[in-house]
Amino acid sequence: MTQVVVGENEGIESALRRFKRQVSKAGILADVKSRRYFENPQEKKKRKASAARRKRRYR
Repeated sequence: MTQVVVGENEGIESALRRFKRQVSKAGILADVKSRRYFENPQEKKKRKASAARRKRRYR
Protein backbone atom coordinates (compact mmCIF):
# COMPACT_ATOMS: atom_id res chain seq x y z
CA MET A 1 0.00 0.00 0.00
CA THR A 2 1.42 3.35 -1.03
CA GLN A 3 1.23 6.09 1.55
CA VAL A 4 2.32 9.74 1.50
CA VAL A 5 2.53 11.89 4.61
CA VAL A 6 1.92 15.54 3.82
CA GLY A 7 4.16 17.99 5.63
CA GLU A 8 2.96 21.11 7.39
CA ASN A 9 4.07 23.61 4.75
CA GLU A 10 3.85 21.24 1.78
CA GLY A 11 1.44 21.96 -1.03
CA ILE A 12 -1.08 19.42 -2.24
CA GLU A 13 0.45 19.46 -5.72
CA SER A 14 3.85 18.31 -4.52
CA ALA A 15 2.28 15.64 -2.30
CA LEU A 16 0.24 14.39 -5.24
CA ARG A 17 3.37 14.34 -7.40
CA ARG A 18 5.19 12.27 -4.76
CA PHE A 19 2.22 9.90 -4.51
CA LYS A 20 2.10 9.38 -8.29
CA ARG A 21 5.84 8.71 -8.35
CA GLN A 22 5.54 6.10 -5.58
CA VAL A 23 2.60 4.41 -7.32
CA SER A 24 4.52 4.18 -10.58
CA LYS A 25 7.64 2.81 -8.84
CA ALA A 26 5.55 0.18 -7.06
CA GLY A 27 4.00 -0.91 -10.37
CA ILE A 28 0.45 -0.69 -9.06
CA LEU A 29 -1.12 0.74 -12.22
CA ALA A 30 0.66 -1.75 -14.46
CA ASP A 31 -0.64 -4.57 -12.27
CA VAL A 32 -4.20 -3.23 -12.41
CA LYS A 33 -4.05 -2.83 -16.18
CA SER A 34 -2.73 -6.37 -16.63
CA ARG A 35 -5.62 -7.80 -14.60
CA ARG A 36 -8.36 -5.99 -16.54
CA TYR A 37 -10.66 -8.12 -18.65
CA PHE A 38 -10.97 -5.84 -21.66
CA GLU A 39 -7.89 -4.58 -23.46
CA ASN A 40 -8.00 -1.79 -26.05
CA PRO A 41 -6.49 -2.61 -29.45
CA GLN A 42 -3.80 0.04 -28.86
CA GLU A 43 -2.86 -1.52 -25.48
CA LYS A 44 -2.80 -4.99 -27.01
CA LYS A 45 -0.47 -3.81 -29.78
CA LYS A 46 1.82 -2.08 -27.27
CA ARG A 47 1.94 -5.20 -25.04
CA LYS A 48 2.75 -7.50 -27.96
CA ALA A 49 5.47 -5.14 -29.23
CA SER A 50 7.17 -4.97 -25.83
CA ALA A 51 6.95 -8.77 -25.48
CA ALA A 52 8.56 -9.16 -28.90
CA ARG A 53 11.34 -6.74 -27.90
CA ARG A 54 11.99 -8.72 -24.70
CA LYS A 55 12.00 -11.99 -26.62
CA ARG A 56 14.38 -10.64 -29.25
CA ARG A 57 16.72 -9.27 -26.58
CA TYR A 58 17.14 -12.60 -24.78
CA ARG A 59 17.87 -14.69 -27.87
